[in-house]
Amino acid sequence: MSHRRPSVVLTRDAIKNGFIDRMIEARGGLPGRWTEQQIVDCYRGLLAEAPPGDVWIFAYGSLIWNPCIHVAELRRARLNGFHRRFCLWTQLGRGSPDCPGLMLGLVPGGACVGVVLRVERAIAEAEFDILFRREMVSGSYDPRWVTVQIEGIKRPQQAMCFLMNRAHERYAGRLTDAAIADAITRAAGPLGACRDYLEHTVAALEALGIKDKPLARLQKMVKQRLAQTA
Repeated sequence: MSHRRPSVVLTRDAIKNGFIDRMIEARGGLPGRWTEQQIVDCYRGLLAEAPPGDVWIFAYGSLIWNPCIHVAELRRARLNGFHRRFCLWTQLGRGSPDCPGLMLGLVPGGACVGVVLRVERAIAEAEFDILFRREMVSGSYDPRWVTVQIEGIKRPQQAMCFLMNRAHERYAGRLTDAAIADAITRAAGPLGACRDYLEHTVAALEALGIKDKPLARLQKMVKQRLAQTA
């Protein structure tokens, strides 16, 4: 099991100053790494298709508790047709080549309750630049506009969302809870332990009054594994 190590807090300034690039270089590169032009073309294409006015972003994991972008408003929201699951292997932020961690993605089926982040249209391109440099380093997500129901707003709204790219080489598929808990318990990287990512996400959801039973079950399994190795 990987022990806790000093971690770097990911911030907007760190992203703008090339921290992710340096992290990739320190790992010896990243297969399938997107070029800067691919990243820019991706978010500009999405913004060109955005509905009028400010932009909503649907968040279901770390974007809830550490968005790294300027957010004008945060509201609870529901996305039907997809659910969050630990299904993306990572050898960078919270994992290593020898002991990869797992991150959340959205895959078809069920529904997901998370939050939407409102970004003012005037700064949307600058904020999307930061967001996509963070999330789309290798195209592991499929960013698209989805229809969400936002708390306090009667009509469904369009929000940009990072769905899992199930054709990506780091897509883990449907792992058992035991396999997920094992990976989360062991993995750590420059951004800290993978179990911290799980704990922060569960805590952020609970603070918003959102109960996610699968994540709570995984959290309990991870704690049991840690107790057994203490």
